[in-house]
Amino acid sequence: MSILHSILFFIIAIAVLVAIHEFGHYWVAQKMGVRVLRFSIGFGKPLYIWKRNIKGHDVEYIIATIPLGGYVKMLDEREEEVAEEDLAYAFNTQPLLTRVAIVAAGPVFNLVLAAILYWVVFLSGVTVERALLGEPAKTSIAAKSGFKNNDEVLKVGDEAVSSWQDFHLVVLDQGLDGGVLEVEVRNADGLIRNRQLDLGTAQLLEHESDVMDDLGFRHWWPDLPAVIGGVVKDGPAEQAGLMKGDQLLSLDGDVIKQWHELVERVERSQGKPINFKVLRNQEEISIVIIPGSREKQGEIKGFIGAYQEIPQSLKDTLFVEIEYGVIDAIPAAIAKTWDMSKLTLRVIGKMIAGEASLKNISGPVTIAKYAGATADIGITAFISFLAIISVSLGVLNLLPIPMLDGGHLFYYLIEAIKGSPVSEAFEMRGQQIGIVILAGLMFIAFYNDFQRFVP
Repeated sequence: MSILHSILFFIIAIAVLVAIHEFGHYWVAQKMGVRVLRFSIGFGKPLYIWKRNIKGHDVEYIIATIPLGGYVKMLDEREEEVAEEDLAYAFNTQPLLTRVAIVAAGPVFNLVLAAILYWVVFLSGVTVERALLGEPAKTSIAAKSGFKNNDEVLKVGDEAVSSWQDFHLVVLDQGLDGGVLEVEVRNADGLIRNRQLDLGTAQLLEHESDVMDDLGFRHWWPDLPAVIGGVVKDGPAEQAGLMKGDQLLSLDGDVIKQWHELVERVERSQGKPINFKVLRNQEEISIVIIPGSREKQGEIKGFIGAYQEIPQSLKDTLFVEIEYGVIDAIPAAIAKTWDMSKLTLRVIGKMIAGEASLKNISGPVTIAKYAGATADIGITAFISFLAIISVSLGVLNLLPIPMLDGGHLFYYLIEAIKGSPVSEAFEMRGQQIGIVILAGLMFIAFYNDFQRFVP
C-alpha cells in the first residue's frame, strides 16, 4: 500500500466528513433565516471559489488547500458591522434555541451520516469472522474464567454476539469498569454453557495493547498449510512476484509447514529481506521479499500483503454472512451508532480520569493508514471506517471544550441559566483555554503516530 494511496483515501474520508459536518451548520442556518456568507471545505489558500445567489445575497463556496477542517461564516455583529436592516439575519441576534440548533447541527449530521453508513453496510451484507475462541493463554483472565478451545461466543450479558469484532467491542463496552461479565458460549460438543468473565478491577484501556490479548483470548484459527490465497495490490508480496496458489516451502532455508509460522517470521522481520522458496506448478522458485512495516496492537510489525488460502469446507465454520433487509437495517444502524457513541464517550471519560492510556489517541497518520487499508479491503470496509470516524467526530465536537461546537453549546447553557449571554472577555478566555487543550491533543496524537510508525 503506497503512501500516496493512503493520503488519497485520507483526503476523501476527511473531505466527506467535514463537508457533512459543515453542511449541517449551513443547512440549519439557512432554514432558520440566518444569512450565510461563506461555506469552506478546508483551510488556507482557496483552490476553487464559486458563488451562488440565495434570497438576494451571494454565498461564497470554497475548497481550500488544507483538508483538515472547514467552516461556515455567517452574518454576525461580533465579526463585522451589520446594517440595521440586516440585523434580523445575523447569527448573534437570533433566539437562544435557534443558535443552539445551528451549532448542534454539525455534530448531529455526523451522527446521522454514521447511521446512514451503517445502514448501507447492513443492507449490502458483510462477511465476518465468527467469535470462535482458541486455547486461552495460561494463567490469563480468560483461562481462569473457564473458557476452552473451540468455544463460540453467543452472548455477553443480554447482548448477542455474531462476530469476533462484536465480542471485542461488547467486552470493551460492558467491561470498561471491570466486574463480572456473563458470557454464553457453545462449546466444542455443541452444548450451550455459561462462563463468568471475572475482570475484577482491570482497567481494559490502561495500555495501548489489544484488549483481547490482555485478557488472554485468542481467536481460533485452524492450522493450514502455507499456501498463498492472494496478494494485496502493490504490496511487498505482489511487487516481489509472489502469486496466488504458491505453496511456501521455506524461509531463508528454514522449513515452513503452517501459515502461522510464516506470519510470525514476517512480523519480526520488517525491513529485512527474506528468501522465500515456493512451489509453483511443480517447480521450486526463489523469491526475495522485504516486508514492510505497520502498526498492529500497539507494536510495529512486518507484513508482506498476502493472505492464506482457506478451503471452502472451512469457510462456513470460520465466517458468517450478516445481512439485513431495507427496513430491518434501520433500527440496527441506529443502535450501532448509539452504541459506538456511548463507547467513544466512555473511553474519553476514562482518559480524562487517567484510567485509560493516552496512547489510544490517534492522529492523521494513523487515520490515513486505516483509510488506505480499508479501501484496499473493499468498499464495505471503507464505509465502515467512515462510520466509525464520523461517530468520533460527532461525539468529540459535542464535548464542552471552547473552540468546539460543544464549547459554544456550553456557553448557551450558561446563558439559559443566567438569562444573558456570557461576556466577550469570558468567551475570549475560553477560546484561549480551548486552543491550549486542542494543541495539547494534537501534540499527543502526532506523538503517538510518530511512536507507532517511526522505528
